[in-house]
Amino acid sequence: MERVLNQLVEKLSKTYQERLVSVVLYGSAAVGDHNGRFSDINVLCVLRAVTPVELRDSAPIVHWWRKLGNPSPLLLSLDEVRTSTDCFPIEFQDIRERHRVLHGEDVVKDLDVDMSFYRAQVEHELRAKLLRLRQKAAGVTGERDLLLQLLADSLSTFCVLFRHSLLLSGAEAAFEKRAIIGQAAEKFGIEPSPFLTLLDLREEKVKPREIQPGALFEKYLKEIQVIVDAVDRLEK
Repeated sequence: MERVLNQLVEKLSKTYQERLVSVVLYGSAAVGDHNGRFSDINVLCVLRAVTPVELRDSAPIVHWWRKLGNPSPLLLSLDEVRTSTDCFPIEFQDIRERHRVLHGEDVVKDLDVDMSFYRAQVEHELRAKLLRLRQKAAGVTGERDLLLQLLADSLSTFCVLFRHSLLLSGAEAAFEKRAIIGQAAEKFGIEPSPFLTLLDLREEKVKPREIQPGALFEKYLKEIQVIVDAVDRLEK
């Protein structure tokens, strides 16, 4: 991972030169909770400005980075970083708490994240991701391997949202997925087994043939809904 990150920084520096303010690694890869098969390498690229010129210049880098299986770098202007925390409190809080500067200034460590819409965004994201999961599952419920892959792929997103649900409730919230699930079980009363089974699958501690995807899917949806309902009951 370090090799490709160094290559990315080199390409960005060469392309943008003085226009490049900062390159920041964030998310699980920044804190050692990265699983190459299931976790993305998330990178924030902060520029003096983001215009069609900068977007056009980024095309070869983005194409190369995506071919490696990574999501496109998040391109933001320095002004956007400073003024968008009220619109994206989840994202900016995650970046602020889990990041490593690869190049330039640390533009996120002292960000004042506006929490005015935090609860609403957490609930919205939980409901939206649950709905999307159900929609995707509707097309693969008869395909054992595809359903299992869908569940495993979705786990990281729900762990992030469970962490923010814990923070909203005033509880402690870890970064590591197993710890988050344990804390959510204690705080919200969820049954942790479907989430732990998926973590075991991702870490190759259990084989796919040992899991019944249909039963796992049913339990998984039920426990996610418990947290959705808990967040809905929090003070608005």
